[in-house]
Amino acid sequence: MISTVYIAKNVYGGDGLGRLGDGRVIFVPGAWAGEQVRAEIVEEKKHFVKARLVEVVESSPERVSGNAGDSSLSSIPGMVYANLSYKGECEAKESQLREFFDRARLKVEAFHSTTTTSDCNSLNYRNKVVYHFAKQKGKWVIGYRTEPSHEIVDIESDPLARPEINAKLAEIRKAVLTLLTTGPEAIRRDTERKGNVTIRWTKKTGVKWWVGDAPKGLVLKETTCGKDFEVPADGFYQVNPEVGEELVKAVVAKYEKGKAAAPDVLDLYCGVGVFGLCCNPPKLTGVESGRQAIDFAKKNAEAQHHSPTQNSNIRFYAERVGQNLKRISINSHTTVIVDPPRDGMEPNVPKWLADSKAPRILYVSCDPATLTRDLKTICRSYDIESVRWFNMFPRTARFETLVVLKKKIA
Repeated sequence: MISTVYIAKNVYGGDGLGRLGDGRVIFVPGAWAGEQVRAEIVEEKKHFVKARLVEVVESSPERVSGNAGDSSLSSIPGMVYANLSYKGECEAKESQLREFFDRARLKVEAFHSTTTTSDCNSLNYRNKVVYHFAKQKGKWVIGYRTEPSHEIVDIESDPLARPEINAKLAEIRKAVLTLLTTGPEAIRRDTERKGNVTIRWTKKTGVKWWVGDAPKGLVLKETTCGKDFEVPADGFYQVNPEVGEELVKAVVAKYEKGKAAAPDVLDLYCGVGVFGLCCNPPKLTGVESGRQAIDFAKKNAEAQHHSPTQNSNIRFYAERVGQNLKRISINSHTTVIVDPPRDGMEPNVPKWLADSKAPRILYVSCDPATLTRDLKTICRSYDIESVRWFNMFPRTARFETLVVLKKKIA
């Protein structure tokens, strides 16, 4: 069944949202706010339907291609904003973030954006890509996997990957295909079982790649805010170096603003120590569940002349935050930085933070749903001072957010 619908907005994830004549919500990927479109219903639920964009009847001025599916970029899995201008993408994402805060009844005076159409490169920014491979219709393909079908879109040139990765991509693809199709059967089967190839680039290390799990001992060198960081090959680091730098600078600036009252830093979910070490506080405590990440945080601190073995004011602990709250100290001189994974903080952590004496909390998040979920609890005792979002992942659905919270005055 094909229906003509007006698209009122784009929801988180990128789908255009409209309503059918019977009141049900309709989600249309590739349709933009303000457009009139014809869409074919492909899945029906009680209160909403999912549809396929058939035709754009009235186009948004922010559409960068005339109709459904006529941009080569739109065929790349994950590039939900391929056919929307960068300005339109930023407007959609900020609107989505505002809606999350509104639904959570969190009061925010202003939302600030870091990236604009003039200062952000919306393509060729990713310094890490993971491609899956499989035999489809008798031919090996290497590329991004679509959801939910798991079909792989063959990628010979990646519009999201850094130019340095694209320059090596043909060579890497050829090497992977050789492993899959020639030589001893055991090697071919082992390669097929691993199922993916990872490619990473850093300015100091260059392009490195591997099939399956990362090689043990492979270390990458990154630079943020003029400081060098070593990262294990399978460790986390922001995939967009330029915007990642802006995020760290923003955290450091917010810390500096309140440093006189709260000079000590508690860096929760600290990874390899980037936020805490870039703040360069007189006292730093980092907590992270990954032991390998903590080992590298200690190495990075030592390389920056802050040896944890000699300086009792620099400490990193390999512990799950939510399981060790009684051992983590927060006082009235502590600035807390939290950068949890996409699932957000463990259920007991927001209340613990709400009950703490920290004057300020800097919450970095890559998921607005779990962010606002956690903030609803924290904001029982804290006010939101500012919200700033970063388009860390242009052309895709995701973005990063920094929320600064200050303790309410009793």
